[in-house]
Amino acid sequence: MRISVLGAGGWGTTLAILLHYNGHNVTLWEYKRNYAKTLARSHENKIYLPGIRIPKEIEITHSLEESCTNKHLIVLAVPSQFIRSVLHNIKRLDFRNTTFVSVAKGIEKETLLTVSQIIKDEIKEISPSQIGVLSGPSHAEEVSRKIPTAVVTASKDSFTAKQIQSAFITSYFRVYSSTDILGVEYGGALKNVIAIGAGIIDGAKFGDNTKAAIMTRGIAEISRLGIALGAKPETFAGLSGMGDLIVTCMSKHSRNRYVGDQIGRGKKLKDVLKRMQMVAEGVETCRSVHQLSKKFKIETPIANAVYKILFEERDPVKVTYELMTRDMKAEDE
Repeated sequence: MRISVLGAGGWGTTLAILLHYNGHNVTLWEYKRNYAKTLARSHENKIYLPGIRIPKEIEITHSLEESCTNKHLIVLAVPSQFIRSVLHNIKRLDFRNTTFVSVAKGIEKETLLTVSQIIKDEIKEISPSQIGVLSGPSHAEEVSRKIPTAVVTASKDSFTAKQIQSAFITSYFRVYSSTDILGVEYGGALKNVIAIGAGIIDGAKFGDNTKAAIMTRGIAEISRLGIALGAKPETFAGLSGMGDLIVTCMSKHSRNRYVGDQIGRGKKLKDVLKRMQMVAEGVETCRSVHQLSKKFKIETPIANAVYKILFEERDPVKVTYELMTRDMKAEDE
């Protein structure tokens, strides 16, 4: 297949390499012209994926039009807040024979749309069967070293989901298929907010008990909100739900957990983000979740607590005890 990966961050670079070794003709798009030239010359992404060689057969370009012309598959690996602008710049191209696959994990601020919904909103002539997502517990740092990983791909069309599954699956990267595209997207996006909360627990020096409570009650919130938005309940017990939540809350590679950890230690959000080279999707998604929960009148106490800490600069310890002293509830409420 002729495949383009848009976004040469750690995950985009990792997937481009994986797809190349799966026998596909791969183009990798980098939006910074000079860095695209550096990648093409050095065959190594020293900023986002140091130590991993990029095969010389992968074409690296700054030309978005070149990247997106006459491709079977276009993989969207740019942060979710920038996807609309990328799509807007290519919407005039012919995509009749192209499938889009989002690997971003976020919800667009203001519109509150998932990436699959943004794709359809920007490129109106394509059908739902041309849109898929790939998500799950999968840090680039490990997949690039061929550490066994399992993820899920989803599309409203089961044939499309299986086509994407076939394109990506390897001996170390196991891909399952699903038709619950919204469930997979909401699981991947919403868990980043809970992961910031888990990081706050780490930074504030609470314990394993507290972190386990945040994760378990967090998946309850993710499920509650996701189901209200049209997802299937069982999806949140799978790889894109509980699986991704576990790895993002626990891993040293997790950018969202890191943001929370620094906030829990008393740092200011703007200072933490200023020092980071990669995007922590959960920060903007937290704003979106706050709006969605209000709009649909869904209780999301942990996400609301993270919102207060991040954007109202509330004290993490006090907010944690406010969570603990809420009115009594049954576990299934």
